[in-house]
Amino acid sequence: MSTPERLDGRALTYIGIALLTWSSAYAAIAHALGSFTPGEVAFARLGIGALCFAALLLFKRVPLPARKDWPQLAVLGVLGLTAYHFCLNTAETRVASGTAAIIISLIPAATAALSAVWLRERLSARTLTGLGIALIGVVVVVLASGKGVKFEPMAALVLVSVVCSAVLFVGQKPLFARNSMLGVTGFTFFAGALAALPLGLGLPHALAHAPMAHIGSLLWLGIAPTFIGYIAWNAALQRASASQVSSFIYFSPPIAVLIGWVWLGERPALLTVVGGAITVGGVILANARKRPAAPASTASMAATPAKPC
Repeated sequence: MSTPERLDGRALTYIGIALLTWSSAYAAIAHALGSFTPGEVAFARLGIGALCFAALLLFKRVPLPARKDWPQLAVLGVLGLTAYHFCLNTAETRVASGTAAIIISLIPAATAALSAVWLRERLSARTLTGLGIALIGVVVVVLASGKGVKFEPMAALVLVSVVCSAVLFVGQKPLFARNSMLGVTGFTFFAGALAALPLGLGLPHALAHAPMAHIGSLLWLGIAPTFIGYIAWNAALQRASASQVSSFIYFSPPIAVLIGWVWLGERPALLTVVGGAITVGGVILANARKRPAAPASTASMAATPAKPC
């Protein structure tokens, strides 16, 4: 599948929508865990997302992917959705949010490495340097925001989430070339929700005793970060390389800080702003592309003096 060399405005818009919704997920997960288990949150989130996709596919009459792609999509759904969300939810019961944010920020690097092997995407030294600088910026933002960073064995589950997410992003990319993006995304959610069903057997009982605020968090998780967020993200993946698009995940912690400033009045410290600027610079560097060199024939014609007729 050919991809543009530069991210266009539409792809950037899709990425922005995905990041804005995903950045709200961490707080919503923490809130929902007050009444539900990690498995119940994962199943509710994926189940709501799957129902939304089913309604959308029926309304728009979007065909399902080719049958030969079903096994691969099922594996991607179980790994990239069920395992990802269950591991992340479980880790958030013990791991500090700052620790989780730093580890989750390894997704762009993991995606870039997997893209180079699986999709044979060429990664320049400039791209690798930009990814490293952006990661440093994320660490500065997290530390300056006052979030605790304490590494413990449970943090390994977040690392599992990183690998699962990278597999999903890279594995879906080739399938967009021969299937509808909505069909591919919807099928992975059907598989992910079905695999998460055993984790949510206690959900009806928990819903009967949960406050409306916690139920509202589940609804938000299923509709905004899941249904809307993944559609926007995969629409961007359809237009650009997996390594390019995933590099913008580095913006998630700075966006979360910005949301806290606007919504909760949590004014960021100067060091947080500096870290955000470093992150922005790293992402810009990672996605910068060299200008194409002038054709040799053109250059030689310019260097050769014109002969008189």
